Amino acid sequence: MKRREAREKAVQTLFQLDNTEMSIEEAIPYIMERPIDPFYESLVKGTTEHRDEVDEALASKLEKWSLDRLPKIERTILRLAVYELLYHEDVPHKVILNEAVELCKEFGDEKSGRFVNGVLSKFEEK
Repeated sequence: MKRREAREKAVQTLFQLDNTEMSIEEAIPYIMERPIDPFYESLVKGTTEHRDEVDEALASKLEKWSLDRLPKIERTILRLAVYELLYHEDVPHKVILNEAVELCKEFGDEKSGRFVNGVLSKFEEK
């Protein structure tokens, strides 16, 4: 599985987890067939396990917005991207931003990509 597809599936899974009472163990096989892609699994589990740290970092970059006010899909994509920025140092900053914008094109509306790009661009490149 390519990383882009893994990110798409991760967004779907994280969105589902954020909007239902499902556990990770229930949500993963609902979205992903076996064998489970390791990159996909690391994105879902990592974003979920580090949600407090991700949300804290994300909230510090939001201007005039709170996490609760964000549209659910943008919040999900931002959480995934911030998780990657913080914990996947092997992935270039620019790639993470581009992938997040592409995910917005896939799942959001025409304004989503610009908003997400603007928030993520406030994170310093390592």
